[in-house]
Amino acid sequence: MRRGVGISGLQHVAAANDNYKKIGNEVKQSNLQSMKNQMELFRSKLEEFALKHKNEIRKDPEFRARFHQMCANIGVDPLASNKGVWAKTLGIGDFYYELGVQIVEACWATRESSGGLIELTVLLRYINRRRGKLADPVSEDDVIRAMKKIRVLGNGQFEIVTIGKQQYIRSVPGELSMDSNKILEQAQVKGFVSKSEVVKVPGWSNARTDAALEGMVKQGLAWVDDQAPGGERLYWFPCLAVNQQS
Repeated sequence: MRRGVGISGLQHVAAANDNYKKIGNEVKQSNLQSMKNQMELFRSKLEEFALKHKNEIRKDPEFRARFHQMCANIGVDPLASNKGVWAKTLGIGDFYYELGVQIVEACWATRESSGGLIELTVLLRYINRRRGKLADPVSEDDVIRAMKKIRVLGNGQFEIVTIGKQQYIRSVPGELSMDSNKILEQAQVKGFVSKSEVVKVPGWSNARTDAALEGMVKQGLAWVDDQAPGGERLYWFPCLAVNQQS
């Protein structure tokens, strides 16, 4: 008898657990549907906001950046597709594709003088000048967003790299090594370095310094100057010189 009661009790417990699971799933489904409804409402309100403020979004770079942040907060990407209200009403997709082409043209036009590495702020000034006074201005945020669209070019081209506290656009294949990055950071003040300056970095030997500097010369990132006062070879970095002149 005791065994029968025990089995019956287990069956009741199992049935109760099934009911709890069923109720729990129903609650989850209800919450999920509620969240979906809220997100749809957010998206609808966002579209209304975009339609109402389309001129500010298209003409004011700061307003446009805040609009993108607001979209990101609710999981909407206006640049993900050229369909829907974003492309038809705001033309955002076309705007960034056009800007992407202008970035590529600017990088190619300055590659000989910059060595394929140009500071983001310098690139931005170059693009805004080329766009002319009648065109809507673009911001650093716009350039960064457009860069995401042209990464499909592959081969490691058109990447944003950080050197010290500055951001640069690299438009040549390959990656900057940690040593190259360190040397560029050291050269940011004057636009050039000498071997004697670099070798003073803790942990750097003559061989390591020579390898890093000569590697940058081969990449076109550094130019050699053997006519400097004092007779010591200097390594100039055109990307930094262009930035200082700009």
